[in-house]
Amino acid sequence: MVPKQIVAMFLCAAAIPAAAHAQDPAPVKQQQSPVQQRESLNDRQEGAPRPGNLALDPGLEGFIPVPNTPVLIRFNAQPRADMTMDNRNAGDDSRFVTAVIPVKSDPAFGGGGVFNINAKGSQLSLDVRAPGVDGSPRFFYQNDFYGDDDGEFPYRVDQLYGEIYNVIVGMTHSVFEDPDAWPDTVDYEGPNSAIYARRPLARVMLPLNDSWLVNVGVEQPESEVDNSIDPDGVSVNHWPDVGANIRWESADIGHVQFATILRQIGHNGPLTGHQRTLGWGVNLAAAITLFGEDSAQAQLTYGEGIFRYLNDNFVSNDAAFDEDGDLTAIPCLGLMFGYTHQWSEAWRSTASLGYVNLDNPASQDATAYDTTQYASVNVIWQVRNRLSLGLEGLYGSKEQNDGDRGNVFRVHFGLVYSLFE
Repeated sequence: MVPKQIVAMFLCAAAIPAAAHAQDPAPVKQQQSPVQQRESLNDRQEGAPRPGNLALDPGLEGFIPVPNTPVLIRFNAQPRADMTMDNRNAGDDSRFVTAVIPVKSDPAFGGGGVFNINAKGSQLSLDVRAPGVDGSPRFFYQNDFYGDDDGEFPYRVDQLYGEIYNVIVGMTHSVFEDPDAWPDTVDYEGPNSAIYARRPLARVMLPLNDSWLVNVGVEQPESEVDNSIDPDGVSVNHWPDVGANIRWESADIGHVQFATILRQIGHNGPLTGHQRTLGWGVNLAAAITLFGEDSAQAQLTYGEGIFRYLNDNFVSNDAAFDEDGDLTAIPCLGLMFGYTHQWSEAWRSTASLGYVNLDNPASQDATAYDTTQYASVNVIWQVRNRLSLGLEGLYGSKEQNDGDRGNVFRVHFGLVYSLFE
């Protein structure tokens, strides 16, 4: 069913704007965005919404004009294969998830070396643009195969949104996320502390001038409460998450983004009753061009009740109950740093670090998530324009509420082919 649904959606996306402008000529270029597009095995930048008529690639390589319309369309396929070897059970064979690393008291800890090969990070995408039409409409779709269903290749929609007059609706990057600040990792998952938040949302981009941009939006809420003291309780969403960011962009230097998010976390249970609490967070992220083609990526995140927005969010840790039984948003700190060095036109390396810490309320049990650390270093060979090979070493550790710890080392070899650069 999935391939037929994808093909039908692609055809509809191309046909709707084509019918609306049947006599207009097709434009061939857009304006250059000041944001630099960095080489990456898992490109987070390509699908990010951009204001107005801006594009990372103003030449729009690979886009095909739809005859007798102003519409340009590009289908891209990025098949990949990932081979990993862990020194012990990592909790997830396919992705490097520090949140699920077994601690020493866990029966799953150890077990000897584990090898895995998968292709779940393969992607299909569709980009439809009409830059010559008022409002510069765009439709973007992308999927991978890290869905929740059983099986080796479960389908997952990563992004599906439309944009016109700088208004974005659908599912795409949260305004709290900075897709231009991700380090270039071979591992598909990326650092534990990165903000990874693709949400159903409505957001608007407000360019202030050539360098400054404001984004505001409302997003799908999801109260993720540790209800271990009230296991029959359920989380309740009363209000949407509301966020905003302000960005400064320079073609020569890079960019800086400051974002904030405000949310309400609710819970209803037979023991604790109906309660709600406020969650908030701030995120400062940047990607800066340094010496030659080298670049640094950094991110600092802090708040209460925002664990849902972090990449390591595989357990419910937005809020918990304190010793008096009151619902409390959990303080959360996330730090991330990456550095990319370009050895030559064909070779590059990136080192990445990540740190996450939660200030656990007293009511959380001994096994609750407390602290994780992430480190990776790689070398990537751009064999051809569209074929990349990467070798990466990764280290991850997890400490739970009672101080028990676990760690794991992984060697990761990845191959990625892209239909277009």
